Amino acid sequence: MTDPYQVFRGSLPDVCSSDPTRMVFAGDAEGRCEVFTWDAAARRARQVTDRAEGTAHCAIDADAYVWWFEDDAEGSGRWWFRAFDDGPRLPGLPGAPAGQPRGLAVAPDGTVAAAVAGSDATTLLVGRRGRAARTVLRTPTPFRLAGISADGDLLAVATAPGDDAAVTVLTTHGETVAVLPASPCPEDAPGHAEERGPAERLWCLGFSPRPGDRDLLLVRERGHRYFLATWTPTTGLTTHPWCSFDTEITARWFPDGRAVLVRQERHGRSLLHRVEPRTRRRTLVPTPAGSLLDAAPRPGGALHYVWTDTAHSPVPRATDATPLPPAGPATVVPGRHTDLWTPVSDGRVHALLSLPERHAAVPPPAVFLVHGGPADHDRDAYDATVHSLVASGYAVVRVNYRGSTGYGPNWRQEFTDGVGHTQVRDLAAVRAELVRRRQISGDATALWGVSWGAYLVLLALGTRPGLWRAGVAVKPVADWVAAHRSTTPALRALDVRLFGGTPDEMPERYARSSPLTYAAEVAAPLLVVGATKDTKCPPGQIRTYLEALERAGVPHEAMWLDTGHDGYDGAAHVSVLRRSLRFLHAHLPATHRAAGPQRPPARIGGSRSH
Repeated sequence: MTDPYQVFRGSLPDVCSSDPTRMVFAGDAEGRCEVFTWDAAARRARQVTDRAEGTAHCAIDADAYVWWFEDDAEGSGRWWFRAFDDGPRLPGLPGAPAGQPRGLAVAPDGTVAAAVAGSDATTLLVGRRGRAARTVLRTPTPFRLAGISADGDLLAVATAPGDDAAVTVLTTHGETVAVLPASPCPEDAPGHAEERGPAERLWCLGFSPRPGDRDLLLVRERGHRYFLATWTPTTGLTTHPWCSFDTEITARWFPDGRAVLVRQERHGRSLLHRVEPRTRRRTLVPTPAGSLLDAAPRPGGALHYVWTDTAHSPVPRATDATPLPPAGPATVVPGRHTDLWTPVSDGRVHALLSLPERHAAVPPPAVFLVHGGPADHDRDAYDATVHSLVASGYAVVRVNYRGSTGYGPNWRQEFTDGVGHTQVRDLAAVRAELVRRRQISGDATALWGVSWGAYLVLLALGTRPGLWRAGVAVKPVADWVAAHRSTTPALRALDVRLFGGTPDEMPERYARSSPLTYAAEVAAPLLVVGATKDTKCPPGQIRTYLEALERAGVPHEAMWLDTGHDGYDGAAHVSVLRRSLRFLHAHLPATHRAAGPQRPPARIGGSRSH
């Protein structure tokens, strides 16, 4: 008998601009992620895709044609489309090169723009639905397509937010209109020079959907705060000093182009703000405490959002009467869920603590779930792994170590002890505080992480072996130098930013932060999960690390998936979950188990970089 599981949706349906009752979304299809249409008027869903690999990327254009990206296990593929009410499956841009999806945008007039990343370059294509496209831009610099103007004439592409050309605006014929750097021009926002920080960044969030508008929405990091910004061909780049936030934000235009919905991630939870740039009005939008995985403004001022907290699985909600696709059965996590703030040298580390329902006087064993990124954070949000562990009798600790988002630029940029070592110190500090409070057992703590989180698991086990009784590392960076040389261009660029150079330029820094350097010091049993088609954390560098463990006589197990780094098939995620739980039960026995299901629905995902 197979385990029941479900792919939870973390994002809202994409809505047809000409008919808001027609939507498309990626949802559960017997444990796989597949694309569905949703007819809100008839309250009816129809499955569009059915692939063994699953399908996650989708969109709907103004003519209600459904788009989706068909990729292979390595993530390489092409866009396809078909009519909302079915019809033949057709290539979106015939003859376009295969690659990884880096954005799709369709203007109301039918102009289609798409970006795909190949092994050596990222290509920007422009054309019409179902017709051969022309190449507008091809460059080895990684970028994503950030939007197309409502008139179909302008495109915006974004590179790393700290680059000299963080955002480029160009015509659909490839002519450069503007290059927007992360650092401001001297004349930009006069009178606010004192707010400028040493590391400024710029994010592009898309053009106004209002007909006739060419306003581009941006977020600028400056002086340890985040500001809304806009660009137009006539006024250029304008930063709005009256609209700033102390932690990370993202934003979306309202359909009328007069207001912006800002979603702020702050201390593991979400806030919504309605901002009107022309009148300088900013209003906090009431929402339940917890996390909003997605939020979007709709015609008439309505809001749709996906809400969750640690104890409850994601639920789509609407402030109007629009019926949204059902989320499936509600899931409730047992136990007690609270927060912990631990003092460290540079501030306080925030952790989310989930404690099992206690039936014993002794503190429970604890599993530290280490998030990826590093520029990401653990949220007060449902997590199937948390559910499984708490239901099995473990305490679960999710630490937003230095480098995490949601706590401001200073916290995100603070790497006092170097890459990896700063984060390991924060994990150890939170562990010590919980042991001191007798909320977890000092003799029974383990680590479990995915991607960058798995890297920290390996580094922590090698540099502080006496603290941890077991470790689970899923798709880790295990050998920094080998990973850098064989990973994607975007991640190589991230490595250069983290270490200040390449392995040839900074060999000592890479060696000091590489788990391979400390493999022989690992004392705790370790489960390492790799993926044979992983291009982000490639399998070769994981095998090198496993060989080092073998030579040192470190007790370990290896599990291999025939997938890439990111997968859309829930079965692979559940197989890792089950193997990891068995591993922990063998090496970190729980003192008791809570009532309720121990194999809850799984939400798929995980990535090395944000």
